[in-house]
Amino acid sequence: MKTQIVDINNAQALDAFVEKHENGHFLQTSLWGKVKNDWKWFGVICKNDEGKTTGTMAVLLRKISKLPYHMMYAPRGPVCAFDDKETFSALVAAAKEEGKKYNAYELKIDKDVPYENEEYRAIALAEGFKFKGRTVNFEDYQCRCVIRIHLNGRNEDEVFAAFHSDHRRKIRQALKNNVEIKIHGSEMAETFYQIMKETCERDGFDLRSAAYFASILDCFGDKARLYMAYYEGRPIAGAISVLWGDKVWYFYGASSNENRNVMPNYLLQWEMIKWAIAENCRIYDFRGVAGVIDENNPLFGLYRFKHRFDGDYVEFMGEMDLITKPAAAKIVAASQEIMRKLR
Repeated sequence: MKTQIVDINNAQALDAFVEKHENGHFLQTSLWGKVKNDWKWFGVICKNDEGKTTGTMAVLLRKISKLPYHMMYAPRGPVCAFDDKETFSALVAAAKEEGKKYNAYELKIDKDVPYENEEYRAIALAEGFKFKGRTVNFEDYQCRCVIRIHLNGRNEDEVFAAFHSDHRRKIRQALKNNVEIKIHGSEMAETFYQIMKETCERDGFDLRSAAYFASILDCFGDKARLYMAYYEGRPIAGAISVLWGDKVWYFYGASSNENRNVMPNYLLQWEMIKWAIAENCRIYDFRGVAGVIDENNPLFGLYRFKHRFDGDYVEFMGEMDLITKPAAAKIVAASQEIMRKLR
């Protein structure tokens, strides 16, 4: 196996591989590195002896406060076959070596591999990764539990017919109420941000900036869309989705406190699902839900909303950490604990 390090402006081959691979993810592209421009980024490409690419890994680096250390993070990486131990090992080794330039003390990964995949677990453990363990809700960097529609070549009528009857009714209700869906780019990021601000205040989520949403749309170009729902000419809800390879991800969603009774969110989801169908995607990913499915969980409503679109509940393995500088890791942990106490 041979590995190559690529920078963010020379990663076309990496992005093309991620787009074609069944385990690819948009977070594993250089485009995501450009969105996260407050982090450093590098990519690793692994090829076999015949020169064929067998895997890639996109790595973000974040400096830890004023300490002289960086954390390496490969969101939803690496991209390779789940059972390819040789490629996994080569990618990790290359990342560790490159990380020395940045005084990196840790490599964190959170591949969207099913929790029950014992072969992948064994490969990661053999490389020295430690599992964070099961988390309840949204404690990880990425969602550990998601809802996914496995489209499997079905057409719009077949997919729609599989929705829960209440969801079908609410989509029809939105249409009857003359809710209109329009597709935009970054020119409407500020409008989306204002609606997102209402959503975050209502539901207690952290709020991203308008510039952040605009960056997603600009960096991914025609692979990202901002869907806006209009009622009586006014924007009342919106959602950002990303297409990469054979998947579409529902990334961010927001709805106004007003006119929620006209059901814009149901129609928004249906329009994004139709995009996935039109692009012959294998999966439409709703992203995160709670790790505990219980009606007493405050997040149960989110699960029910996504699940009733005929979505499958999928639990991933979650975060794994490989400590490359144990002494530095202890210093970082102690520093972060002090900061938490001061806050």
